[in-house]
Amino acid sequence: MNPILGVFVAIFGAAIGSFLSAVLWRLHAGESFLVGRSHCVFCQHELSAADLVPILSYAFLGGRCRYCRRAIDPQYVLLECATAVLFLLAASLDLHPGGAISPLNLAQLLLHWYEIAVLEIVFVYDLRYMLVLPEVTVPATFIGGLGAVALGLSWWSSVLGAGIGAGIFLLQRLISRGAWVGSGDVFIGLMLGAMLGWERVLFALFLAYVVGAMVGVVLLASGKAT
Repeated sequence: MNPILGVFVAIFGAAIGSFLSAVLWRLHAGESFLVGRSHCVFCQHELSAADLVPILSYAFLGGRCRYCRRAIDPQYVLLECATAVLFLLAASLDLHPGGAISPLNLAQLLLHWYEIAVLEIVFVYDLRYMLVLPEVTVPATFIGGLGAVALGLSWWSSVLGAGIGAGIFLLQRLISRGAWVGSGDVFIGLMLGAMLGWERVLFALFLAYVVGAMVGVVLLASGKAT
């Protein structure tokens, strides 16, 4: 990738990561994430532009609020860094090296960036609060599914994928009476199936279970889970 373009994508990704952290907090607090100025979650002081520069503000402030000096959750800078890296990876895959950026390539990249952002929200919120919010996954099912169909995925593959993705988790939930998976997992399967289509959602879920099993083995071996 062109270095200048790469720098721009990384900065843009970090900025989106900063926005996602605000979305996560406001979703949990029941606040609107579309209106209102950013503020410290402890002292409620409105944050200036200098306080909101992705990654750099956290470093320069020593990981503390400029006004009350309370420690800032490392999640903010970690999400900014992760989003920058993931946006760069998506751009490197969608934009052909040395070639002109076509409208189709750009549309595909924008869709992938949107999907990355949604999945990060789902992941972090679930990790912190053990909840998957339908108000995030349901709109993403329609937006991601429609975007994928507009870019070439057949509508029947999207619909079938949504049914398979949701059905796999719903079956587990019914068999275990809710002990294995929660209702949020059903919505995740629905969303992924609509975005990926039936063939790719099966592969994605297979990879997810393999990675989940690896993490589970490590947690069991270390005594951090039973």
